[in-house]
Amino acid sequence: MGEFYSIVIPVYNTSESLRELTARIKNVFSSVIKKDFEIIFVDDASLNPDTWKTLNELTSSEPNVISIRLTQNFGQQAATLCGINIARGNLIITMDDDLQHQPEDIPLLLKEQHHDIVIACFKKKKHSLFKVITSNIKGWFDEKLIKKPKHIRLSSFRLINNVVAQGILQIKTVNPFIPALMFNISRDVVNVEATHQKRKEGKTGYSLIKMMMVFSNLIINNSSLLLKISGLIGIFISLISFCFAIFIIVKKLFFGIPIVGWASVMVSSLFIGGTILFSMGIIGEYLVRIIKNIENRPTYFIRTKIGGNINEKPPVY
Repeated sequence: MGEFYSIVIPVYNTSESLRELTARIKNVFSSVIKKDFEIIFVDDASLNPDTWKTLNELTSSEPNVISIRLTQNFGQQAATLCGINIARGNLIITMDDDLQHQPEDIPLLLKEQHHDIVIACFKKKKHSLFKVITSNIKGWFDEKLIKKPKHIRLSSFRLINNVVAQGILQIKTVNPFIPALMFNISRDVVNVEATHQKRKEGKTGYSLIKMMMVFSNLIINNSSLLLKISGLIGIFISLISFCFAIFIIVKKLFFGIPIVGWASVMVSSLFIGGTILFSMGIIGEYLVRIIKNIENRPTYFIRTKIGGNINEKPPVY
């Protein structure tokens, strides 16, 4: 079988940029790459009514466009996973819907397609200062928790081969984090430098709450870091409490010094009680996620699927 490409694009609240994105992808594949391809749009339950309307129009006019609509907002990671599951290509490209990732840079990814994973990196991102800072912080955790190679920079503009894609789909998790899934399958990964443009439409779907949710998926689903930290804090506080108790007993029995300091006792009790509740909350969050995975809950639910013949095998050369 020759090379057949699937471009997976999670969509949230965009409309006009989807038309330009489709046209530019078509132009790149017809004039530069000259291979067959499919575009898979996954609408993550957009609030903008024009989003699904535009996808309907694109799917009706473009035979190689497939559009998926999810029942509710499951997040970019789940939407991307949905697209990967639908994809028929032996090479899969994921990118954003807002034209910050340039379709004209796809050939740069393809030059390194002998690697399992090819990730676009950007010299200068057109992001806000807040997003740049939080991305850098998350990058540090990526290195420590999912063993991301230090020299690799992550982005959602990437190419993966079918081996990695099938491996990702075999890992069943309710809270997916695509980079962790990729690195769990293969460490054959390289960066290629690409351009990054300003968003042409809408606002980022990553509010502070959503960024915290993605970060929690990284911390909780892919490591036992919080359990280890809470355990160490518990041991540390226990040792301090034990030493303080001995100090009070010795002070009372051998020196006859009356015990005073009601305020300090209350502060200590509240601190220890708060730490215990915090640790129980962390353990509870782990248990909730374990239960969800045991119940084998789907990562996403598809409401509508239109366009293309997804049951048809890709062309053979």
